[in-house]
Amino acid sequence: MTASADSTPGTDDPPVVVAIHVAKGRRLPMRPTESVHAEAGAGLVGDRYHGTRHRHVSAQSATELAQAAERLGSPVPDDRTRRNLTLSHGAVPTRPGTRVRVGGALLEVVRKAAPCRILDDEIAPGAARALHDRAGTILRVLESGDIAVGDAWVVEEPAS
Repeated sequence: MTASADSTPGTDDPPVVVAIHVAKGRRLPMRPTESVHAEAGAGLVGDRYHGTRHRHVSAQSATELAQAAERLGSPVPDDRTRRNLTLSHGAVPTRPGTRVRVGGALLEVVRKAAPCRILDDEIAPGAARALHDRAGTILRVLESGDIAVGDAWVVEEPAS
């Protein structure tokens, strides 16, 4: 499934997960799935980063992919960016410590995701540059739970 900016809901609607992709190993193709289990302290079961210290989940926005495609002059397919979750619209939070509830899982932003140069081979020359500041974010799993296509992406208010 490839995210499309044409199906973007209103900006007041919370973003939803429109695509989930995992890969069993580095440089192996990303495969789409309708749902995935996020394991606290470990990441997405079945993904190459499962068991790493902090890089548990990566997320991107269809809005930002559309902006990158416009800048690149050709499509930027959501499965070719190597991100796990694609959201319907809006910007993905990048401030470390920001917490997000998606499906049954609680995630926390670790850092902004940086596009790698392999994208120039995977998508088109200049893709990494087009995705600069649009490549999404890296999160860790704080609470285990299932994440499915259609789940709302809800940024939680910080504790007072």
